[in-house]
Amino acid sequence: GGAYWVDSQQKRYVPVKGDHVIGIVTAKAGDVFRLDVGGSEPASLSYLAFEGATKRNRPNVQVGDLIYGQFVVANKDMEPEMVCIDSSGKSSGMGIIGQDGFLFKVSLGLIRKLLAPKCEIIQELSQLYPFELVLGMNGRIWVKAKTVQQTLIIVNILEACEYMTAEQRKQALAKLSGN
Repeated sequence: GGAYWVDSQQKRYVPVKGDHVIGIVTAKAGDVFRLDVGGSEPASLSYLAFEGATKRNRPNVQVGDLIYGQFVVANKDMEPEMVCIDSSGKSSGMGIIGQDGFLFKVSLGLIRKLLAPKCEIIQELSQLYPFELVLGMNGRIWVKAKTVQQTLIIVNILEACEYMTAEQRKQALAKLSGN
C-alpha cells in the first residue's frame, strides 16, 4: 500500500536541500522574496542571502527576476528556503541571472544528464558558439548566446537532446556548423 512510483517525466519539482535551482521572483514581502521554483509552494529568499548584502546594502531584486540559488531548507513540513551564497559567504556563480537570456523547461531526467560530470552535450555545443548556460535541478535552463538566433539554436538542441542518441546529436551539430 504505501509505495508509489515516480517516473523520469516527473512534472513537479520537489525541493531538495543542497539543490541548485532557478527561481522566478514572484513577490517581495518585507525582507524576503518569494520565488516560484516549480514546486508545490514558493520558496523564500532573504535579502541577506546574497554576497555582500547588509541592512543598508540590499541586492536590487525585482519581481520577475530570475535567481540562481541553492536550497538550505527543504522538507515537507517547512517552506523551502534558498540562499545565493555558499558556506563561506561567496556567491559562487549564484544570484540574479541576466535579463536577456532565454529560460525554458526540460525534464528532470535531462537536467541530470546535462549535469553529469562526463556530459558531452555541453562540450559539443560550446564548439558551435560561445554561450552562457545556467542549469537548475528543478528542470529550468537559462541560456544566452551572442545573438537571439544562436540562443534559440542552442535551446532547440538542448530540448532535442533528450530524445537523440549521441550519434544523432553529433550529426545535427555537424549540420549546424557546416561540416
